[in-house]
Amino acid sequence: MNKQELIDAVATTTDESKTSTGEAIDAIIEAVTHALSRGDTVQLIGFGSFSVGARAERSGRNPSTGETITIPAAKTVKFTAGKAFKDAVNAS
Repeated sequence: MNKQELIDAVATTTDESKTSTGEAIDAIIEAVTHALSRGDTVQLIGFGSFSVGARAERSGRNPSTGETITIPAAKTVKFTAGKAFKDAVNAS
C-alpha cells in the first residue's frame, strides 16, 4: 500500500474527502518527523512506537574497489510494533 492508497482507504472509511484526508495524513507525518528530529519517542497505543536509535561507526568495504572504508555513526529511526498490531497481523 502506498500513500495514495492509504489516503483512499482512510477517506472511504471515514467518509471524508480525499483532499482533507491527504492533508491530515501529511500533518501526521510532519508531526511524527518533527518529534523524532527532536529526539522524542512517538507512541501510538495499540499500533507501535517510533524512536530514534544510534548506529555506531563501523568499517565496511567499497563494493567497486574492495577498499576498506569507515562508515560514520548515524541516527536511525526504529519502529517497535505494539501487541494489538502484532496480534492483528498474526491472525490474518
